[in-house]
Amino acid sequence: MCKEVGAYPKCAQCPDFVAPDSTPGVMTWDELLEHMDNLVSWGQDELKAWHKTASALQTVKHASVSKQVETSCAAADFAHRAQLQNKLAGICEDMCKEVGAHPKCAQCPDFVEPDKTPGVMTWDELLEDMDNLVSWGQDELKAWHKTASALQTGKQEQSETACSTEDIAHRAQLQNKLAGICEDMCKEVGAYPKCAQCPDFVEPDKTPGVMTWDELLEHMDKTSGVMTWDE
Repeated sequence: MCKEVGAYPKCAQCPDFVAPDSTPGVMTWDELLEHMDNLVSWGQDELKAWHKTASALQTVKHASVSKQVETSCAAADFAHRAQLQNKLAGICEDMCKEVGAHPKCAQCPDFVEPDKTPGVMTWDELLEDMDNLVSWGQDELKAWHKTASALQTGKQEQSETACSTEDIAHRAQLQNKLAGICEDMCKEVGAYPKCAQCPDFVEPDKTPGVMTWDELLEHMDKTSGVMTWDE
């Protein structure tokens, strides 16, 4: 009757009436969240069933093999959980793309937002890369120290001196490499010559060929000690 009178689908007065999908073929956020809740409930029920099955198997086993069965079931349970979590993460990201919200999918577990500036290194990325380089350099120095200490134990004084010289050479190479990489990155991001954060960076002369007052006074201070004036 509701269809005959032209009121369909507004038939809320009909008992047990379910309104048709208002967005066919498109998943809304409410539908996505409801689907995720259903998946979580299903996963919890599956985990309970696995625990129940494992408990039933463990009850009828001998005490000597009970520990082995328990470990095996725990490993299988962990593997099932990992599979379920990975599946949920993939489904969530796919749904986020379907509803046109990608890459704003922070609600998805373990979601990593894509690079906003592909092919371009920002200052934050540069500083993070420098921190990683410093950490890597410190780890390398520790490894070299450890190796050098092991070698020095069974060596004579000459061998100890050689290892120390080699370690100093490695340090110098590493520091020069870090300084060069930092200055190159500073040029790549267009900040040169403002690269004060780079170690041992010397800013080029702002007035080449011209002596400023500060440079003249500094030069006078350096030469005043070696010059003598005839009275």
